[in-house]
Amino acid sequence: MSPNIQLQQRREGTPSRVVPNTTMSRAELADAINEHVWRTTGVRRDLDAHAIARYERGVVRWPSADYRRAMNHVLGASDSELGFVRSRRRQPVDERPDRALAVNLFSPFGPSTGAIGFLPGSDFSGPQSGRVGNTEIDAVRAATQTAASTENLHGGGSSAIVAANQALTRFAPMVHGAVSASLRRSLFEAVGNLSSVVGYTAFDAGEFPDADRYFQFALWCADSAGSWDLRASALADMARRSAFVGDPDSALSLIELAQVRSDRLTFTVRAMLSAMRAQYLAASGRTHEVVSEVACADELFEAREPDADPPWMCFYDTAEHLGSTGKALALAAEALNSIDVAAPRLRYAIDMQGSEYPRSRTFSQIRLAVLTMTVGDPRDAAAIGMEAVVRSRALRSARIATELRGLAAVASTHRRITEVGALRALIVTTTSREPAS
Repeated sequence: MSPNIQLQQRREGTPSRVVPNTTMSRAELADAINEHVWRTTGVRRDLDAHAIARYERGVVRWPSADYRRAMNHVLGASDSELGFVRSRRRQPVDERPDRALAVNLFSPFGPSTGAIGFLPGSDFSGPQSGRVGNTEIDAVRAATQTAASTENLHGGGSSAIVAANQALTRFAPMVHGAVSASLRRSLFEAVGNLSSVVGYTAFDAGEFPDADRYFQFALWCADSAGSWDLRASALADMARRSAFVGDPDSALSLIELAQVRSDRLTFTVRAMLSAMRAQYLAASGRTHEVVSEVACADELFEAREPDADPPWMCFYDTAEHLGSTGKALALAAEALNSIDVAAPRLRYAIDMQGSEYPRSRTFSQIRLAVLTMTVGDPRDAAAIGMEAVVRSRALRSARIATELRGLAAVASTHRRITEVGALRALIVTTTSREPAS
């Protein structure tokens, strides 16, 4: 990462519009960009001096189109004159022979760690004389897609978790099979991705020790393959688990570990990690940093190239990004005393989340209901919450049930309002019954 000297010099060579006989500061440039975006697009932006500092340090080399146009106008220079260059696609794996070594420098596993320690139920001791080729790897990917689709539709507590576990038990021993050097990384990524999905089903069902083992196995596969993207995703799953059980500090540490050597990651992965970091900053009480981190996530998401993403990132689309950043801002909204910093994102996420992601939509509805109950109209919140409860009945998700109980707790302040009282009663009834299969 090299500093963007061109941008810094252009800013420092531009006279301040606010303080005579001085140069334009980072904060002034940020304000001018926000004003230009508002005048030309009608969209409010919250770019600040910290974001300009990231540009000048070279952390972000290709800001969003709106920001670049604004800087072109304010500083009177083209993209290239400001040092902005669209990143080239990452090099193919075989052109970077140091990849595995570099990942392993940050590995938590010793050189003698084997797969059997994570998945004791799998037969790693059996004969592995058969060769593993594209056909076998494709079979792992197909099983992963089936497991992920079912889990997204019905939740981790559905009967599909049994099939997912069986698939991993069957395919995990392949990591000790005979595989060509050209396919080794693909094999380990495929098996590691499957382990992540199985781990997520366990996490969603509230089976945390099982989830931990599966996530750790996925991380072991990432280290063994030299896969930075899989490593980041496995650490992100671990962070979600830590945050859910009330340990945002550990979650923040895991996310920042996942961001090590972010230049090796696709923009989509980096946007996901930044959005999650914003959530854990908010949960840790560092609300003054949340807006800036969300702005960083937005810039990274704007620069993404989906064709360059690993297959397991297909879920992180616009709706997921809005839901994830909306969650971060919702956690900070009470301190910021403004429902509007988060509500529009959550509403867009709810509208955009497709039929294949009903659980994601339900999470966004619950978060919008909590936000509205806290800093908005309790009756509106009750209506949103009612719809979320109805949707939750089609899911077997311990996490959804926990989130609904959290909504009921937040709503207790307004329990004398008829609509709110009805919502709380419905939550109690729904979360105490046996979920649908």
